[in-house]
Formats: sequence, structure tokens, C-alpha cells
Amino acid sequence: MTQVGPPRCDGIGREHLTPFALRAVERLVALDAEHGATAAVPAVRELLHGVPELSADPAALRDEDSDLLAALAELCEVIGWILFDAGLNHTAHRMNTRALALAELCGDRAIARLVLLNDSMLHARTGRPRAALASAARVSGPRPLPTLVGTLVLVRRAHATAMLGGRRDADELISRARSRFLDGASRQDPPWAWWIDEAELTGHHGWVLARLHDWDRAVPLLHEAATAPGPSYRHLFTAELLAALAGAGAWRDAEDLIADLAPRAASIGSVRTTETLARTAARLRGCPAAPVNLRDAAVFLLASVPSHSDGQDRPSR
Repeated sequence: MTQVGPPRCDGIGREHLTPFALRAVERLVALDAEHGATAAVPAVRELLHGVPELSADPAALRDEDSDLLAALAELCEVIGWILFDAGLNHTAHRMNTRALALAELCGDRAIARLVLLNDSMLHARTGRPRAALASAARVSGPRPLPTLVGTLVLVRRAHATAMLGGRRDADELISRARSRFLDGASRQDPPWAWWIDEAELTGHHGWVLARLHDWDRAVPLLHEAATAPGPSYRHLFTAELLAALAGAGAWRDAEDLIADLAPRAASIGSVRTTETLARTAARLRGCPAAPVNLRDAAVFLLASVPSHSDGQDRPSR
């Protein structure tokens, strides 16, 4: 199998940097979608070592061509996403901050919005729901948001609100997100919104309901999202499905899902996913109410998922 990666970045002339950055974006996205974030991290390291502009103070680049700044902002955004899904949260946040500064320098509001929404997700992942709400709030402006962007804002708000215990508000927010999505993409929606589709919304709906411990509604939605075709990072919905089944006490279904998951767990390229699987497996292993067969299956799953660092790695210059 030929691995998709970014172009080589040795000795890039400034005049070639904009097309190089745009090609790197396309190839990183393809690598992440097919093989997962951990497979893309070596390519990210190569880019960070080979392109000094990715590590330079954004203020030092303010006199550069706006097309170059926009390309660098987009590349930093993609790198931030990959680092986040690879479990490198601190480095991901720093790259998000860099991407946002570059986008603001060149007036690329579309990428700035995506970065803020990514950072909202990162804050939620690291247990900071109020910071997640604050990042999502910064996306709005004086004009109404495009349909898919507005949908994603509602999704991020729903997750954070659920984490804060706002049961009714979180349910309303995620329902509004589904309704808004049904309006269809608008002409103002940015190109990056291509991945906001029915399966994505269904998975997030189920996940928000799972945060609220509304298992009867959460499990069917997560199952639908987990079994739909899609990019590699959507294995996360399968991990959230297992957690929901464990929460619901659906022991047989949880055991069947583990039997399906464990043999391929080592190849999952999302640390967010494998960390979620490991937490659920550890909980099931020590759950006295769970049948012995399920606890044994949980031990097998725990041994099957790859071990990772604590997210403190810094693949930077």
C-alpha cells in the first residue's frame, strides 16, 4: 500500500510556499481520513521541521502576501486538528492559536471560525465546558451564520451545555442543530464544511444524549452513526456507542461490540477513540454487575487498544 503524505518540504522557495501549503492541506486531510491522526503525525513533524513559517511568530509574517497567510492558516488548522485527534492537546491548542492569528491577519473569517470551533471541541475534551462555550460564542458576528457553520456552533454548545448539567438546554440545542442542518447547505457555507453530513450530526446527537445519560435515545443514534461509512475519525462514535451501552447496562450488546472491535482496535488511528475505549473497558472490567464474559471481553479489549502518552508530546521545532 502506498501511503499518502505531504510533499517533501526540503528547500522550498518562498514563491512556491503557497501552493506547497495547499497541497500539504489536501494530502494531510486524505491521510487522516484514510488512516487516522496517528498515521499523520510523522508527516506533521516533517512539515513543522521543514517549514519555518509554521513555527514563526505570526506577527512577523504580517507583511506577507494574503494568499500565503491564508494557506498557512489553513495548514495550521489541519495540523491542529490532527494533533488533537492524536491526543496531543497542548500542542494542538498552540497550533490552533497560531492558525487563528494567521487567519485574522489575512481576514480569512471562514478558517478563523473553523479554528474556534476546533478549539471549542478541544476544551470540551479536556473538561473545560465554559471555555468551550466561550470559543463557540466567538464564531458569531453581526450577520447570520451560514447554515452548516451555524449547525456546528449549536453542536459545540450542546456538548458543553450537557457537560455543565443543562439537560433541557442541551437537548434543545442539539435538536436545533439537526433542524438547521435539514435546511441544507447555503451558498455562504465555506468549503471546509463538506464533512458536516447526516452521519456526523446523528453521531453528535447521540453523543450529547449519552452525556445526559438518556441511553434509550442515545444508543440507536450512535449505532446508526457508528455503522455508516465515513472517514477514519468517526470510529469515535463506535467508542461512544460502547460507553453508552455500558451506561445502559446493555451487557450482551456491549459484549458483541467488543468482539467486533477488539481485533481491529490496534489499527484505530485516533487517540481520542482509543482512550475512550480504554476508559470504558476499564470500567467494565471492574463492574461487579457486568457478567463474567463481558468483564473478560473488557480485559481483552483493554489489552488490544494501543497505549499512548498523556498528550504532552510536542512535535515542534
